[in-house]
Amino acid sequence: MPDDWFRTLSSQPHPLTAEEYTLLPGDLLIEVVDGYVVHRPASDRRHQIIGRRLADLLEKHAREAMARGYACLTVANAVDVRLRDVPLHVRRPDVVLFRCLDEGHALRPDDVVLAVEIVEATTETTDTCGKPSEYGRAGILYYWIVRLDRIGVCAVERYHLDQASMTYKHIGTLMRDEGGAPEVGTPISMIIDWPELQD
Repeated sequence: MPDDWFRTLSSQPHPLTAEEYTLLPGDLLIEVVDGYVVHRPASDRRHQIIGRRLADLLEKHAREAMARGYACLTVANAVDVRLRDVPLHVRRPDVVLFRCLDEGHALRPDDVVLAVEIVEATTETTDTCGKPSEYGRAGILYYWIVRLDRIGVCAVERYHLDQASMTYKHIGTLMRDEGGAPEVGTPISMIIDWPELQD
């Protein structure tokens, strides 16, 4: 990298509006914080595989919940969640469990049942400090922080929103090394099958 690489950086001319954001190509690796573009590092193959396997696990349990009468749910990886319109604030959690929506409807915090971030060294601060604060203030009820080791998912930190303070309260950490297939009851009933979350 050249020594003067930072001199080629230019500042964003003005905060991005929701209307301008909808005109951008959908394949950009960005999020928007208070109207300003934040570039997301491209996830490596391992991160993507774990994200897909976690989404598959959530989707399996969402279908079971719907069969028992729960409202329509779906799961997506790295989908835009519009936390706020003014100033524009858009995040893309690694995995999102949300209520079924019509095509073209912006995904809002009220639609999100669970937001999940898979922590890496380059995202530790954002995923454990910044995003929980943002998701909590926006009103997303459940948030998981997923940690990896050389085998795959090794821990799932679970948080529930305290609506009085709009901050998350830790409700438990599931650890693979403790053995078994732990069951959780919120936000939907599910079993964490660790072998399904290995890479």
